[in-house]
Amino acid sequence: MQSYTIGQAARLLGVSPDTARRWADAGRVATHRDETGRRLIDGKDLAAFSVELAKSEGDEEASYTSVRNAFPGIVTAVKLGDVAAQVEIQAGPHRLVSLLTREAVEELGLEVGVEATARVKSTNVHIDRT
Repeated sequence: MQSYTIGQAARLLGVSPDTARRWADAGRVATHRDETGRRLIDGKDLAAFSVELAKSEGDEEASYTSVRNAFPGIVTAVKLGDVAAQVEIQAGPHRLVSLLTREAVEELGLEVGVEATARVKSTNVHIDRT
């Protein structure tokens, strides 16, 4: 299972490292320490927290940005069929869903808690594992 540092988690959640650290200190997201003493967050815990955070922020007014169609985030759900698959990514307050082949999901190693980037062009969403 992939784990994330406080800084990486902050980037994925769209907040400052200080904010992510305060959330961890307050117990809003579980952390553990690696052999060097750095605090890490398990990917599945970060995925669950990002969904919870997005729901609580959903009541705020939408913001506008000039970002060019790339949404770095964390995989929050993968539904595999025989041929097709559905992947959900939480990118800050944005939930993106992509339909792609099962083969692509397996080749990219996409699973809950993995960092990925959703790239949107026209009506298609492409997933890049980062």
